[in-house]
Amino acid sequence: MTIFPAPTEDETTGERPVTIFGPDFPFGFDDWIAHPDGLGSIPEEAHGKEVAIIGAGLSGMVAAYELMSLGLRPVVYEATQIGGRLRTHRFPGDAGVTAELGGMRFPISGTSFFHYVDRLGLTHRPFPNPLTEAARSTVIDIGGETHYARTAEDLPESFTAISDAWAQALVEIGFPELQTAIRNRDTAELKRRWDAIVAEWDDRTFYDFIASSTAFKNLKFRDREVFGVVGFGTGGWDSDFPNSMLEILRVVLTNCDEDQRLVDGGVDQLPKGLWTLPARSTSPWPEGTTLASLHGGSTLPAVSAVKKDPAGRFTVTDRWGVARTHDAVLATCHSWLLTTEIDCDESLFSQDLWMALDRTRYMQSSKTFVMVDEPFWLEQDPQTGRDRMSMTLTDRLTRGTYLFDDGPGKPAAICLSYSWMSDSLKMLPHSVDRRVELALAALEKIYPDLDIRSHIVGEPVTVSWEDDPYFLGAFKGALPGHYRYNHRMYTHFMQQDLPEAERGIFLAGDDVSFTPAWAEGAVQTGLNAVWGVMTHFGGACHETNPGPGDVFADLAPVKLED
Repeated sequence: MTIFPAPTEDETTGERPVTIFGPDFPFGFDDWIAHPDGLGSIPEEAHGKEVAIIGAGLSGMVAAYELMSLGLRPVVYEATQIGGRLRTHRFPGDAGVTAELGGMRFPISGTSFFHYVDRLGLTHRPFPNPLTEAARSTVIDIGGETHYARTAEDLPESFTAISDAWAQALVEIGFPELQTAIRNRDTAELKRRWDAIVAEWDDRTFYDFIASSTAFKNLKFRDREVFGVVGFGTGGWDSDFPNSMLEILRVVLTNCDEDQRLVDGGVDQLPKGLWTLPARSTSPWPEGTTLASLHGGSTLPAVSAVKKDPAGRFTVTDRWGVARTHDAVLATCHSWLLTTEIDCDESLFSQDLWMALDRTRYMQSSKTFVMVDEPFWLEQDPQTGRDRMSMTLTDRLTRGTYLFDDGPGKPAAICLSYSWMSDSLKMLPHSVDRRVELALAALEKIYPDLDIRSHIVGEPVTVSWEDDPYFLGAFKGALPGHYRYNHRMYTHFMQQDLPEAERGIFLAGDDVSFTPAWAEGAVQTGLNAVWGVMTHFGGACHETNPGPGDVFADLAPVKLED
């Protein structure tokens, strides 16, 4: 939940809930994967053909699982560990205390993501976002002034004015009508309105939207500062101010910033669970076949090169120089790795697509966690009646501080700092101990009477995604003018018009999607690739359950002129 939420429809109207349905490609992935007739089938002669999957993150694992269920043989290459940026750290001991170093909050609107969560029987709870019941209380510290609140009504009136301006600014751009179309899955109305917005706003920043909106005209620069600090989750909206407004509008339209969930026991259970989940009952493979059993229990090493031979087969070489031949390839790694870590034959993609892959812009992100002996924040200060510590948003170095516990008397975890972009780069040169010290020094200014240090146990843990050679950043953040690049990457799974030399290698991952940073984007692009690979081998969807490529001509993202 954001402190400044988007306006929403009345939940009593009986309309369908808001889901991540488009808006660029409004296809019901959740309905497709849940349909009783399945995703489709491939010819018997294609059974067992090998598809190299580069990257065992969520997109790769979803695609690998569904391709296996179709009867193909996925061969998964992974540089580090299954899960990608769904990376759960488990503190030593028997308390079950975890730290989500990558994705940690998942909006209910991501219905395809939760399809697989439910398949694996994973449970989840509300994420302790600011001003939610799960957070108990929230502290906003900005400009040296600290506000304590349990609900938005506890904040000063100036916050209400900013919230109202944000809601009105979205109304000005047609937000209510767009979200109604998403709720009702009215593809014609959604595309009519969204396609016009793409043409108007691709070249303009989020900050431009705020500064130029009629709703914000009567507010001061200071109000825009406050909006930037506290408007969106961890570090506010200001990290996104340079991004294309389209990026932000997609987030709020699809409720990505509302009703978010935390997966109990760690979200890495999802990709790891897909590794050991038996193929669907309709699969040509013997009953009980899993990705793990097809691999002898282990993924293959990192990929160092991809080439295509004259016969149309792909040679994939791993980091140790071992070359294997496969019938198709699905690259789910960050796009930059196709030029920095992987010697990828240039002829596999058009120069326009290479431009898009290389121009992808990744946002930096840093987190630092500590384990504590007990959730002392559940106690109240006898003099003030306030919680001893709260979920905290600030303009100080920490930016966002989150508290995680399973109730009193048990060890717990604090995300001392979650920051993006320039705030993340401030942490980059420092060791984990120094990062903890910097975070504690900032928090001591907000909570001068609280001794956090005395509660820390075990070893702290930190991550800077931009410092990882297999990621080089946390997630894509499209700049103005990047829509065309995104369009080239997203639509690449439709290969019927590509030259023969460029067919058979597919792209997926949240950075290929129009919703970067959200797990649903990884799932949906993985499913696009499943359709692409299936048809590459002569397969097709059932007539009763058309796939994304079958309806692409009607629903395709609008193409802007080059």
